[in-house]
Amino acid sequence: MSTDAAELTARLIRCPSVTPEEGGALVLLEGLLTDAGFETRRVDRNGTPNLFARWGARGAARSFGFNGHTDVVPPGDPASWTHPPFSGVEVDGVIWGRGATDMKSGVAAFVAAAMDFVRETPPADGAVILTITGDEEGVSRDGTIALVDWMEAEGERMDACIVGEPSNPEVMGEMIKIGRRGSLTATFTATGKQGHAAYPHRALNPLHALVRLLAGLTAAPLDEGTAHFDPSGLQVTTIDCGNPASNVIPEKATAVVNIRFNDRHSGDSLTAMLRERAAAVEAETGVRFGVDVAVSGESFLTEPGPFVSLVREVVAEATGVTPVLSTTGGTSDARFIKDHCPVLEFGLVGSFMHQVDERVPAAQVRQLKDIYQAILARYFA
Repeated sequence: MSTDAAELTARLIRCPSVTPEEGGALVLLEGLLTDAGFETRRVDRNGTPNLFARWGARGAARSFGFNGHTDVVPPGDPASWTHPPFSGVEVDGVIWGRGATDMKSGVAAFVAAAMDFVRETPPADGAVILTITGDEEGVSRDGTIALVDWMEAEGERMDACIVGEPSNPEVMGEMIKIGRRGSLTATFTATGKQGHAAYPHRALNPLHALVRLLAGLTAAPLDEGTAHFDPSGLQVTTIDCGNPASNVIPEKATAVVNIRFNDRHSGDSLTAMLRERAAAVEAETGVRFGVDVAVSGESFLTEPGPFVSLVREVVAEATGVTPVLSTTGGTSDARFIKDHCPVLEFGLVGSFMHQVDERVPAAQVRQLKDIYQAILARYFA
């Protein structure tokens, strides 16, 4: 009897696993996978819940992996929802609830596909590995990173991996993510000298220097894009000096910029550029600058080849749509897997993720499960 991915999605939605709470989701999956013959292991780190599951022998000749997360963003005001956010109710073929799109449905689809595949056509020389975290929507320091660290320490290995994030903007099958832009956040702290606005010669306005720096950073594009990536983008996200008085020149001011960058740059190269620009404005104005940079992920690309072609062909056959190979969007846990093995992202249509009344057609979840199972069958054929 086949495993119903839509029913499993509803059961997972009923687990209130708002980051960092496990909510029962990984407990549910661990029980199902253990009963299906998978070797399972909780790989919790610093209170972050993670689950590793493998069917087949460690060190098998071929191993195929799936990655996903069961944690969800907060639902907001439950009164704003048509159906309670953790009800997992199905109405007219649509499953409602937080995580219906992002991404309990994707996890349910690859878990159901893996269980049915190894029961119906178990590969003689292969292993199927599932890595599922409870910390993707949060800081992500001890989620998939912890799983990959543990796998490498234990001699566990995926030869290829699909992250089941929603990858399609509007239509099932239209997009496969083969990479992601990097992400960097920089905080500039400008320190001048406080004074009366009527006597600016006795003060040193940090806001004027900060505005000059930001104007220079935004005056021209960082690049024109590359073969697989759109142009990098720099956005000013906040400027603040905490000054309640209109006639006082403040002593300090801060600004934050976020850069989503392609493979022409790295976190180190952009950090160096930002520090150089700040130093130049400091030399021109006398306002001192502090620059604090946090890189949450580098850009990466899984070059089109046999793995990408296999997934693309299966998706096209199942949906009648030839997927575009894309690197658009924000970051995902694929950025942690890319150093372990080739990785791509394919999942559901993401139009309702993180919204009130998040929902997914049950038929779409079942279709995704069938696609994943077909990928496994072709990979191990």
